[in-house]
Amino acid sequence: TIRSKFKSHLLAFAVGLREIPRERRRARDRMTRLVAFLDAISAAAAAGMKDIDRLTLAKRQLERKAAGRRTTSSLPVAVDLLMSRPIVSAHMVAKAARITPRGALNLVGELGVREMTGRGRYRAWGIL
Repeated sequence: TIRSKFKSHLLAFAVGLREIPRERRRARDRMTRLVAFLDAISAAAAAGMKDIDRLTLAKRQLERKAAGRRTTSSLPVAVDLLMSRPIVSAHMVAKAARITPRGALNLVGELGVREMTGRGRYRAWGIL
């Protein structure tokens, strides 16, 4: 149904609505609201394309760092995990790559991804 399809795209639509002034979104005139709705969809699509470009570039850079390694290296596993999740911890990397948490910390250090928590313990990394 239409309602279930709209729910799955609600977050992207909300991102687009932030770009549209409130006066246009809440206008009394239907045509103004319709144009604001279409502009919000366009803004959401542009933001989505920008995110796709950013993530594609990040994946290319991470794969470049993993290139030339041994075939048994766990670095490609860490790259795939980073691309599939917004934030990863050392425990998650260790579990996915079947290595020790210290080895996972070394892998994350080699990749040079951004540390998100700003803490010394229970740190998490992600791609921005």
